[in-house]
Amino acid sequence: MDKTKEKTLHQLLKKHFGFNTFKGNQEEIIDNLLAGKDTFVLLPTGGGKSLCYQLPAIIMEGTAIIISPLIALMKNQVDAIRNFSSEEGIANFLNSSLNKTEIKRVKDEVSSGKTKMLYVAPESLTKEENVEFLRNIKISFYAVDEAHCISEWGHDFRPEYRRIRPIINEIGKAPVIALTATATPKVQHDILKTLEIIDANVYKFSFNRPNLYYEIRPKIGATKEIIRFIKNNEGKSGIVYCLSRRRVEEMAEQLVANGIKALPYHAGLDSQTRVRNQDAFLMETADVIVATIAFGMGIDKPDVRFVIHYDIPKSLEGYYQETGRSGRDGGEGQCITFYSYDDIQKLEKFMQGKPVAEQEIGKQLLFETVSYAESSVCRRKLLLHYFGEEYTQNNCENCDNCLNPKTQFDGSESIVTVLQCIVEVQEKFKAEHISDILCGNATSSIKTYNHHNLESFGIGSDENKKYWLAVIRQSMIKKFIIKDIENYGLLSVSDEGKKFMEVPYEIMLMRDHEYEEGDDDDMPKGQVGDNAADPIIFAMLKDLRKQFANKQKLPPFVIFQDPSLEEMAIQYPITMDEMKNIVGVGEGKAKKFGQPFIELITKYVEENEIERPQDMVVKSVINKSSLKVFIIQSIDRKIPLDDICNAKGVDFEELLNELEAIVYSGTKINLNYAISQVIDEEKQLEVYDYFRNADSDNLEDALKELGEDDYSMDEIRLMRLKFISEMGN
Repeated sequence: MDKTKEKTLHQLLKKHFGFNTFKGNQEEIIDNLLAGKDTFVLLPTGGGKSLCYQLPAIIMEGTAIIISPLIALMKNQVDAIRNFSSEEGIANFLNSSLNKTEIKRVKDEVSSGKTKMLYVAPESLTKEENVEFLRNIKISFYAVDEAHCISEWGHDFRPEYRRIRPIINEIGKAPVIALTATATPKVQHDILKTLEIIDANVYKFSFNRPNLYYEIRPKIGATKEIIRFIKNNEGKSGIVYCLSRRRVEEMAEQLVANGIKALPYHAGLDSQTRVRNQDAFLMETADVIVATIAFGMGIDKPDVRFVIHYDIPKSLEGYYQETGRSGRDGGEGQCITFYSYDDIQKLEKFMQGKPVAEQEIGKQLLFETVSYAESSVCRRKLLLHYFGEEYTQNNCENCDNCLNPKTQFDGSESIVTVLQCIVEVQEKFKAEHISDILCGNATSSIKTYNHHNLESFGIGSDENKKYWLAVIRQSMIKKFIIKDIENYGLLSVSDEGKKFMEVPYEIMLMRDHEYEEGDDDDMPKGQVGDNAADPIIFAMLKDLRKQFANKQKLPPFVIFQDPSLEEMAIQYPITMDEMKNIVGVGEGKAKKFGQPFIELITKYVEENEIERPQDMVVKSVINKSSLKVFIIQSIDRKIPLDDICNAKGVDFEELLNELEAIVYSGTKINLNYAISQVIDEEKQLEVYDYFRNADSDNLEDALKELGEDDYSMDEIRLMRLKFISEMGN
C-alpha cells in the first residue's frame, strides 16, 4: 500500500471509529477487500472482526450486505455504528422484528444511498421481495458474519446459511468476505467451498487468549457453587450459559433470590424482553445474564469478567466461542464449566431420531468435548491443537490442569482388560454391565446372563466401578470402543481397538478426573456429610434437638433431620433469614423451632471467634412447579388421590414422591380425607403412635416393626406424611 493511501486509511479509521492504529492484520484485510478480492478471516472473539467490513463499507461506493444470524447481534452492531457516526441511516437491519412501516423506511434509506451497511438475516435475504429489491441496489460487497454456521461440522450449523451463495448469484455478484471466530480446518474448508470462494485470500490469527483462565469442575452442587462464585466476584459482569430455557429461567430466579442482579435471555422470550435484558446487561444495570447459546454472538461488551457453563457445550467450537466472550479487553476472564458425564449421555439421547450422518457428526464433536473435560493436559494446549494451532509451552500457568497438575498413569493394561471383556460378552452389553463384571459385582443382571462364570469376572476387583467406567469412557475417546446409542448404548470394539489389543502401547490415563456423578442439589464433596461440619457445634445441636424433642414430646427427626443440623454446623446461621435457608428447614420450621438453635449458634460463634462462611449461605427458591401447585390445590379441595394421578398422568409412586417433597419442605397439607378412604382408624392410630416414639422416620424400619402382612409401604408413607405435616409443619 502506498504511503498516501495508508495515511488516508488511518485518517478514516480515526474519523469514523476513533482509533489511531489498526489491530493485527486488520489493515491488510481491509486493503484486500477494497481491491475487490474475496476474503476469509479467522479471527478469535475480541480481535476486531467487525471493523474489517465496517470501514470498507463506509469507504466503498454502494451498500454492503452483511449477513448475520441473530437479531440481537444486528441490533447491537447497528446501534454501535450509529453511535460512532453522525450520519442518520448509515446502518440498518432488515429482519422479522420490523413492521411494514419500518421495512419501508429502511428500504427508502437504502435506495437513497444513505445506508452503507444493511444487516440481514439469511431467512430475510432469501425472501423474493427482498431479492427483487436488492437487485436494483449498488452492492459494494457481501459480508458473511459467523460463517461457521455454514458447516455441519460447525458448532452452530444453520441450514439456511448454505443457501447464501445461490442467493448472491441471483441478486448480483460482488466480492465476499467471510468471517468467523472459531473454525477447525474441516470447517474452514466447508466455508470456502460452500461460498465458492476457494481462491479467497485467507487471514488467520492465533486462537490463544492468554488472559483467559479455563477450569472444569464436577457438576455437584453446581447452582450453589455458581452463586458463591458470583458473590465472590460482586459487581463484575458475567454470563451463565445453560442448554435449556427452563434451566435459564430457574437459574436466573435463584441468582435474584440471592441478591444478584441477573436477567434471563433465551429464544422463548418475546423480542422486547430480549432486547430490554440485553440492553440492561450492556448498560450495566444487570451484572449477569443467564442465557442459552442464543445470547452473545457479536455482543460487543469488552469487560465480561467471567463465563460460566452450567451445562457443558455440545462441541469444543461452541465452548471456545462462548468462553471467548470474557476478557475481550485483555483483562481478567474466568471460564468455569461444570461437567458431568450424565449430561453427555443426555446430549447423546437428544441425537436419536436425527439422520445417521448428523448423529455421527454430533457424536464425534461430543467425543472431543469429553476428551477435553477429562484430560489432564494443559487446557490451552488442547484447545489450540483442536483448531490446528501448536502451543509449544508445557505449562500455560492459567488453567486448572497447569496450576494443579494431575497424577497420570499408564492405562494400557486396563484398556486391554476392558476390550477383552467386551469381546468375551460378544459386544452385546452396556458400560455399567462391563464394569460390574470387571469389579466382580454379582448383580441380578450378571447372574441372569451367567456372567459370574466368565474369565473376566472379578479380574479388576482391586479397582472400583467408577474406575472402570472412567477407563471405558476414555477408551471411547481414544476410539477403541464404539457405543451404539440407537441400540441401548451397547459397547463394541472398533478396528483401532482390535489393533491395540494385539499390540498395546503406553496410554496415559488420569485418576483425578474421574468426575463424581451427583445432582445439582448435592453439596460439593468436602462439605455436608464429609466431616466438614464443625463436630463440636454439631454435637451441641443434636443435644439441643433431643432436649427440645423431649420437651415437645416429639421424635427428634420431626424437629430437624440430621442433614439440616450438619449444614447448620457448616453455615452457622445466626438470623431467622439464614436459618430458613438451611436445607430442609424452610420458613415454617424456622419460625416454629429455629430460635433456640439460632441462640445456641450465635453464642458459640461469639465465644469461639468463628469466621462464618457467609459466601456459602445460599438462598433457595421454593419449588412452585405447576404439578406441585396443582397437587396442593387439589388436596385443599379434597380431590381423591387417584383422580389427581389421572388428571396429571402420573402414577401413585410419583404422586407420593411429590407429596413428600412438599411436606418435607415445610408445607402443611391435610390428607385425612384421603387416608380415611384407604386405612381404617385403628391402623392409623397404630402407625401414628409408632412414628411418635420412633428414633427415625425410616420406612423399612417402620414396615418391619408394624408387620409386612398388615401394612403396605404406601400406607406407611401416607401416614408418615400425615405425621410430619401435623407435628412438624
